[in-house]
Amino acid sequence: MRKTKNRMVMLFILSLVFGCKDQYKDIDVSMYQYRDTKQLIRFVYNASIKLKKDGMKGIDYFRAHRELFNSKGHYLYIYDMKGVNIFHAGIKGIEGKDMWSITDKNGKKITQLMLAALKDKNNPHGWVHYSWWSPGKFYVVPKSSCNFKVKTPQGKVFFVGGGINYPQEEKEFTRIVVDDAANLIKEKGEEAFTEISSSSSQYNFRDVHVFAFSPKGKIHISPVLGDSGYNFNLLECVDEVGHKPFIQATKQLKHRNSVWVAFMAKNRYRRELVKKVLYIHKSLYNEQEIYVCAVTDLPRPPY
Repeated sequence: MRKTKNRMVMLFILSLVFGCKDQYKDIDVSMYQYRDTKQLIRFVYNASIKLKKDGMKGIDYFRAHRELFNSKGHYLYIYDMKGVNIFHAGIKGIEGKDMWSITDKNGKKITQLMLAALKDKNNPHGWVHYSWWSPGKFYVVPKSSCNFKVKTPQGKVFFVGGGINYPQEEKEFTRIVVDDAANLIKEKGEEAFTEISSSSSQYNFRDVHVFAFSPKGKIHISPVLGDSGYNFNLLECVDEVGHKPFIQATKQLKHRNSVWVAFMAKNRYRRELVKKVLYIHKSLYNEQEIYVCAVTDLPRPPY
């Protein structure tokens, strides 16, 4: 109850900061299932509008009211296009520092991935997934951040972003990385396999790992990172209730370019079965069809 009340107070304060008119008319969040995801996007989008309107005065305002842009749910940051941090509501100490080469514990070059995401038309909200410090804590946590590019009235170009700790897995997160991987394979062929397999790439985060196989079940990118066992047929794999999700998916792919297929898996925390979902995008490799895919959690209420 207290958390809900605090959230309502924060939203009210931010509505006064950004204005009461509809700030969201130009942004579509209908592809997301979870309330926290939608709120983060709106939070960052509103800040980007203020920066676009007020320019450097907007940054002065963020610094003077830092507490409004840092909560347990999310926080705001601003970078220039060379990777220098301009403002960080959660970690003031990195302001003014060059973060171009900063990496997380898996070797992900976070700032460079953010800049790449901003150029990706398939990723309209600039999502990046990584591990990072939780402000005020001594340990790293899984994070997702959305980012928007902004040009100020003074002609300066920045990107505004916001990170959320322990994010809920959106199906859209998986769609983005799988579709991007499918396009990369079509463009680069086998050269793309190493990049997609790397734990430092955008294609692997938390329990989501992009893999690929042929219509006959031959694995080209393993669903288990570092696994060299490519001698089994994915089409024959079954879920916890005996269904064959890959066969079901390949039948649907005869008439579609991408499909979602739900299946049952064991829960690693409790002795019960849970629903997972497999997303597959059809692409081309050496002028032959290849299926690029990943598994994620099936969204569950409360959203």
